[in-house]
Amino acid sequence: MKLNKITKAALCMSLLAAMGCTGDFEDINTNPNGITPELFEQDFNHIKGGFAPMFNNIQVLTPEWVYQLQQGLNCDIWSGYMSTPTGFAGGINNTTYSLVDGWNGFIWDYAYSNVMFNAYDIAQKSKGKYDQFYALSLILKVEGMHRLTDTFGPIIYSKFGTTDSTIEYDSQQEVYNQMFSELDFAVAELTKREDAGEASTFATTDMSGYGGSYKAWAKFANTLRLRLAMRIVKINPALAKTQAEKAIAHKYGVFTTNADLFKVVSPVYTNPIATISGAWLDIRMSADMESIMGGYNDPRLATYFDTSTQFPGQYKGVRTGIDIAAKSDHQDFSGIGAVVRSKEIVLFTTAEAYFLRAEGALRGWNMGGDAKSLYEAGIAASFEQRGASGAAAYIADNVKIAKAYVDPNFPVNNSPALNNVTIAWDAAATNEVKLQKIITQKWIAGFPEGQEAWSDYRRTGYPKLFPVLKNYSGTTITTEFGVRRINFVQSEKAGNAGGVATGVAKLGGADNGGTRLWWDTTGANF
Repeated sequence: MKLNKITKAALCMSLLAAMGCTGDFEDINTNPNGITPELFEQDFNHIKGGFAPMFNNIQVLTPEWVYQLQQGLNCDIWSGYMSTPTGFAGGINNTTYSLVDGWNGFIWDYAYSNVMFNAYDIAQKSKGKYDQFYALSLILKVEGMHRLTDTFGPIIYSKFGTTDSTIEYDSQQEVYNQMFSELDFAVAELTKREDAGEASTFATTDMSGYGGSYKAWAKFANTLRLRLAMRIVKINPALAKTQAEKAIAHKYGVFTTNADLFKVVSPVYTNPIATISGAWLDIRMSADMESIMGGYNDPRLATYFDTSTQFPGQYKGVRTGIDIAAKSDHQDFSGIGAVVRSKEIVLFTTAEAYFLRAEGALRGWNMGGDAKSLYEAGIAASFEQRGASGAAAYIADNVKIAKAYVDPNFPVNNSPALNNVTIAWDAAATNEVKLQKIITQKWIAGFPEGQEAWSDYRRTGYPKLFPVLKNYSGTTITTEFGVRRINFVQSEKAGNAGGVATGVAKLGGADNGGTRLWWDTTGANF
């Protein structure tokens, strides 16, 4: 993965519709459309152009089929959020643990050609000169690339931009340490400018809804630090505690109101999940969602999903990893609801921030509150975000639990409920039960962001998900524990085989979907 190869590929993608890619790459790169460098740099235009591709490809907004391969047919399903009624590749695919290299390569390629390339380019133009832009690029880079390392493990990070024939991978531990350092710089830089009363210079390029606010971006960076800190709690609890408490102690703190949440606001594109579900009928509510939210009689369910057309008035989910004889078997079960049919793609909720703090408090960290109050604040924030009523009664419910799953068309897919925790906080419960409550409610609140939910499931084992009934992994992925990562991609094996070898060496296991990541350790949560 040489930089000049990435640069040309990324530039050609943006210019293809207008003029195609030719041998004039160097002329185009140095003199875009004949505009002089001096004119192009007015109002920071030479820097701002790289931000839109970063925003638009943390999750791919268009074309929809790329999102489907980047996230829809992997973590959105492995997280227990969604399922597919479509038997892709004869039913032998990611959903049945036969990982499809041709699909999964898009996760890697789009992250590097859009997020990592533009972060590198912005850094070359702004670092040490316009550090407010550099700080913003670092936050977006961490938001985009932590998803990649949480999918593959070791990745190219610190060595990106070198032109060696072999580009070495960083271990996931090295990636996380660099990300914490990058967030340090970004928060310090933006805080300094906010405290000085400086007017924002990137309001026009900010697609988050923050309007370029330095304070809002610093708060997001703090909250992102809190997420990453909790990710490593089992492998490095001391560092996790230090980083989490640093996020809380900062003068701007972390998300506390729904106005703080991080989203990508597109003037053009609707969340691609809406098309994949509505027009293509390729995504449906999962059996896990039906079991857990249906068992709790959760008022948010009506915003997450539509009722079934086959069973009017009912929310019907599809179990993942089943035998799919025909798409028509389940295509008329519940599709994606109104909360997803939007041009605002929420990637980090305020509810998640409260649940992260609740877990930290449960572990004895200084999170600015006790576990119970933070847990209940997370539920309340989610209800408010979704426009749902009845939060107080829901929080107090100590009776309802998940319900059994029934497939009315194919009883072979039925299962008793797996989750046995109620909603109401129980001071007398064990820490493990309290954690299960926290993560289950965090899982509900985080929909439809499957990447984070899949990571939490791997880290904690919660919520408990129905196991697949068809496992075509050839014993590399266990039915009990599910997919733990995605194997390194074919484009890298073809173009950077030596680099892939360094990644495998730092992985700590075989390059397959059953090998656990660095932070995904076995053993108890407490």
